Amino acid sequence: MEAEGRGEAGGCAGAPGARVYTREEVARRNSGREAWLVIHGRVYDVTRFLAEHPGGEEVLLEQAGRDATESFEDVGHSVDAREMLKDYYIGEIHPVRDPNVTSSGQTSFWSTWLIPIFGALVLGLMYRYYMLDGKSS
Repeated sequence: MEAEGRGEAGGCAGAPGARVYTREEVARRNSGREAWLVIHGRVYDVTRFLAEHPGGEEVLLEQAGRDATESFEDVGHSVDAREMLKDYYIGEIHPVRDPNVTSSGQTSFWSTWLIPIFGALVLGLMYRYYMLDGKSS
């Protein structure tokens, strides 16, 4: 299975017509009535699984409403557990975009180079002004 090779949970990524949820929508599902988790960018409604979870429902409720990828991987779930996730898959998490990062994943030219260069130029001019002013006094 391809997902296993990448260490990812469930094999439902990019399912055609998959619903996309915001992090805010997922965050509201964090109780015993509704428990949603995000694992590797996929959203799972594990409400039906709470009573069946081998580690107890508290473990799931502690992670409900947020990204549980790290906790899921730290436990070292079996292949069977990863397969079971498919039954609870409900969609994908909406990708969050940082306004300071371009689509290529690199920070913008302005924040990376021009602002520091401008700051150094101002400091250089101030230093020169004060040094020349000090010699003429």
